[in-house]
Parts: sequence; C-alpha cells; structure tokens
Amino acid sequence: MSKSNSTAPSTWSVVAALGAVYIIWGSTYLAIRFAIETLPPFIMAGVRFLSAGAILYAVMRLNRVHAPRRAHWRSTAIIAALLLFGGNGGVVWAEQLVPSSVTAVIIATVPLWMAVLDWWRNGAKPTAGGSSGLALGLIGIALLVGQGKLDGGNQINPTGAGVLLLATLSWATGSLYARRATLPASPLLGTAMEMLVGGALLLIAGTVTGEWGQLRLEQISLHSLIALGYLIIFGSLVAFSAYTWLLRSTPLAVASTYAYVNPIVAVFLGWALAGESLTMQTLVATAVIVTAVVFITTFRDRRLQPAIAPASE
Repeated sequence: MSKSNSTAPSTWSVVAALGAVYIIWGSTYLAIRFAIETLPPFIMAGVRFLSAGAILYAVMRLNRVHAPRRAHWRSTAIIAALLLFGGNGGVVWAEQLVPSSVTAVIIATVPLWMAVLDWWRNGAKPTAGGSSGLALGLIGIALLVGQGKLDGGNQINPTGAGVLLLATLSWATGSLYARRATLPASPLLGTAMEMLVGGALLLIAGTVTGEWGQLRLEQISLHSLIALGYLIIFGSLVAFSAYTWLLRSTPLAVASTYAYVNPIVAVFLGWALAGESLTMQTLVATAVIVTAVVFITTFRDRRLQPAIAPASE
C-alpha cells in the first residue's frame, strides 16, 4: 500500500520518532566510550549486537514473520561483515584513541563515500551540488583530523582517525550492497539477522585479538554496564525501530535528517558529559561536514537510499 492510501501519521508520533533517532543515535558514541572504559571493545560490541539481535529475532518470529531462507542469511552475513564488523567494529576500537565527538563527526561522512562509490560504480558524473558536497566534506575531514596543528591544541590520534575513515568506507560499501541484496521482506527481521551475525564476528575478533585475557569481571564498572544496557535497548532496539517506522511513514527526506543532527548531538554530549575538548576548529569542521552531507543528500540521484543506520547504531 502506498503512503498516499494509508493513514497519515500524527505529528506527535513523527516528532517522537525523530527525537528518538536524533538523540539516541547521537548519544551512542558517548555510550560506547563509557562502555569500553572497563570492557574490551570487540567483546562489548559483540555482546551488544548478539543480545539485541536475539531479542529482535525472537520478537519477529513470535509475531509469525516468515523464517528467513538460506539466501537471506548469506546476504545478511555480507552486510553484517561490512556494517557491524567493519563499520561499528572500527568505531568501538577507534574510540579508545579518539574522542566520541570527533568519532561521530568523522562517521557523519558516510553519505559522501556512498556517493563517491556510486558515482564510480555507475560511471556517472556527479552533479555540481554533489561535487560541492564532496569538496566540503574533504575540507571538513582535513580540519578535523588536523586538529591542534592550527590552534596548538591536542591533535587527533592519526591511527584512530585512519581506522574511522576505513570504517566509513566499510559502512558505505555495505549500505550500497544492501540495496540490491536478497533480504527478508521484514526489515526488522533482516536487522536482527545482521546483528546476530555481526555480534558473532565481533566476538571472534575479540578472541583473535586476545580480549578475553584482558577481561577482568571484578573490574567492570557499573558505569560501563549501564552504557552497554543503553546500547542494547535504546541504541539497537528502540531507535532502530523508530527509524524503520519513519522510513515507512514519512518522506525519505524527513527520515534521513538524522545524518545532519547526530554529529551535532554527539559533539554537545561529549563536551557536556565527558569533558571532551570543544575547540573552534572542531565546531567549524562539524559545520562544514554537516553542510557537505546536506549537499550530498539533497543533490543525490533519486535512486539512492540512505544508509540503514549510523555506524554506531
């Protein structure tokens, strides 16, 4: 049924869903930082997604959603490897070295890389607006990664910044693949499957990198456990359900506005709750990157769809 034939959603429900997506997804970067204070990053992320995936999968099946086929598991495994293992895994690891606010701003460039990959794959020339957005995005990244060189403040860790850029590329690649993959009819079932596979991959990564040997149960703080619970319940279940509803109930331009708002929320929360540095260079870089994302999403090909969710999810 098309949206024109369905009942229009109430204003308050749209505002509530947008508020959940804006605030919760914007806050997950800070929650990740709190969680990995006493929890190894890959193990934390693996537990998070396995838990959320198991809950969501059970709810979908109890609601009599059709069981996925083998082809669905194959596609969701590829998507999970790119989005959750490569994208979110890069985020949780890099936040050991990079402030959560800077992480969120770098991850906000995912739509830029999606546009670049799509232009390269289709061989189509970008529009003037798209080219302007890409140029602005590169300038914003240079300003952010070059933090401290212009104002004499603390510089951004280059290894962490490099991992985050690779994470954005992985997320963009996975998002493009997801558009044409064979997936279940229920978006939430597909998400649950991705979380299950992604969580397993992250736990394997934690095992390979020796994180189980670093885990000290007696040293895990209540702060980290609360942050992990927040990521499972609100970051991976509540906000994603709200976003899925927005995609089906509102114009795409409305649902995709999270890409503009999330980095601003993350920068403010990192400064207000974690004492992260908020320099003029950070503010300028954030404004430039958000403007670049607006340009890219405004002038993109109408065939393009937004990423399934931000890399912190």
